[in-house]
Amino acid sequence: MVYDLHIHSSASDGLFTPTEVLRQAAQMKLPGIAITDHDTVDGLHTAWACLAKEHLDLELISGIELNTEVEAGEIHILGYYIDYRCRPLLDNLQDIKAARFERARRMVSRLRDMGYMITFEEVQKLAREDLIARPHVALALMEKGYVFSIREAFNKLIGRGRPAYVPRYRFTPQKAIELIHAAGGITVLAHPGLLRQPRLVEEVLDLGVEGVEAFYPEHSTGETDYFLDVAARRGLLVTGGSDFHGTKGDDSRNRLGSAGITADYMAKIRAYKRAISRKTQ
Repeated sequence: MVYDLHIHSSASDGLFTPTEVLRQAAQMKLPGIAITDHDTVDGLHTAWACLAKEHLDLELISGIELNTEVEAGEIHILGYYIDYRCRPLLDNLQDIKAARFERARRMVSRLRDMGYMITFEEVQKLAREDLIARPHVALALMEKGYVFSIREAFNKLIGRGRPAYVPRYRFTPQKAIELIHAAGGITVLAHPGLLRQPRLVEEVLDLGVEGVEAFYPEHSTGETDYFLDVAARRGLLVTGGSDFHGTKGDDSRNRLGSAGITADYMAKIRAYKRAISRKTQ
């Protein structure tokens, strides 16, 4: 039984609504989950309303995954126990949302110039909500038969360094950490094993994040052990999650509860949250 602390809903680039995610987690008898949509908290309102209305036996943590970028590549920062009504956070998320729309428009334009006849309206429809991400562009390409999977779309066309790639809105890890802290949250470095330059892990940890996502579907056993050692050496919290999106395919990230943390790790996170809450009172 694991606490899956990395889950996406249709509020960002997941397939299932927050309500559907909660029902699936409860049916699987997961003890707790965190909804951590990319650059938005819109799904949290629905999630908490569902939890109260349906009396699901499930612990819900309000989270977010902020996509940031440095010269060497993307770095994702997870936030837990955030106040999703925090005005500074919401204002910055609105700016990011507008930048995502413009990025998607430019990406679609490049694809059309290359002969891939998709439209921005098609991408927007696939997004379901009002936040557009690259997987929605990939889905549009899949629907037209240009690619067979989201992974292929990224590897061939819209991933970093590919012909239709458009750089994202420059949002730094330091800014993400500051915003999450301003919203009363705990910051965690997401899937550090995906950062191909080990120095980046140390640099982000030096910025003041409180935890590291050691348990992740694409981490090898050796990588998980390494990040557990890093957490122990630095006195960091240990988190984990499936990075669930619910999209089609056999990707391990498409299976809810495929990664997460056990109750003892979860207890340490709760204790840390209680401690910082007392300090701010």
